[in-house]
Amino acid sequence: MERHTITINNPEKNSNPRIFKVSNKLISMLNALSKQSDKMFNYTSSQNIRSNFRQQRKRAASKLQNPRLNRIHFHTFRHWKATIEYHRTKDILHVMQTLGHKNIKNTILYTQLVQFESDEIHSATAKNTEEAQKFIEAGFEYVCSHENLMLFKKRK
Repeated sequence: MERHTITINNPEKNSNPRIFKVSNKLISMLNALSKQSDKMFNYTSSQNIRSNFRQQRKRAASKLQNPRLNRIHFHTFRHWKATIEYHRTKDILHVMQTLGHKNIKNTILYTQLVQFESDEIHSATAKNTEEAQKFIEAGFEYVCSHENLMLFKKRK
């Protein structure tokens, strides 16, 4: 907890072990859970995990009056994370590492290549390399140079 990380030592299906950084808010929520051992989630079988998840999901769907929540499964979260990470980084190898896959084909199955962006674009011009560097660090993409100006674009 003090390092703000979660370690997955023995993942399913022979995938790679990994460590995730987590927020202070998540750490405080996990600390609020009742503990019966040193491990955060000490289930004796995957059936217990599924049963508990279904119970919590059903309770949330009822409380929020949203029956669509009952269609969410564990793998829904993996697909969502893969899609969001790919959208954020455009780096399929990063997504592969995040999911712990050993084969890129598995990662591609999880990553939904959805267009989130609108067609609207921000544009910017840089007069020197320092300005260009700031635009690139802000997520802008270099387009071309014209009359001693460097042109950049970024989706809104």
